[in-house]
Amino acid sequence: MAITASGLFVTTWLDAIDATQLALDLSLATHKWALFSNTITPNFTTDTAYGVSPYDANEVYGTGWVQGGVALSAAGTGGGSTNPAVTGAAGSIKYDMDDVIVSGTTLTGARGALLYADALAGDNAIILVDFGGDYSTVAGTFTIEWDAAGVFTIDLTP
Repeated sequence: MAITASGLFVTTWLDAIDATQLALDLSLATHKWALFSNTITPNFTTDTAYGVSPYDANEVYGTGWVQGGVALSAAGTGGGSTNPAVTGAAGSIKYDMDDVIVSGTTLTGARGALLYADALAGDNAIILVDFGGDYSTVAGTFTIEWDAAGVFTIDLTP
């Protein structure tokens, strides 16, 4: 059991583009980042949501980072918004945001972060980001820093 990769959740994305027409608005700042330890095993094909196995246990939270996660509206520099944005260009869609920076945290063993749609009744899972190692803070700042590629990019060219 371990987090070994980052990935998008197939069920959520299929529901957004099939007859279900899930109203997944990536520009919302109400989505949340919940942290998890390396004791969960994600399945990007069948996992569906925050609060549903395996995201119903082994969540990492503590001072400064509440159970249920930190909303994008409060996870930017100095507690401001991370400014999520979706852009498109030349056969691709890019989802990006400012770095997630939360000060005054005390956390132990965060291995990955689950972004989920808190505004949707099902708390649908969007993406899990593997940190590649376990991270902890003691009265410090927890940061998830994005590179130039953003949180994720979807290639739409066959």
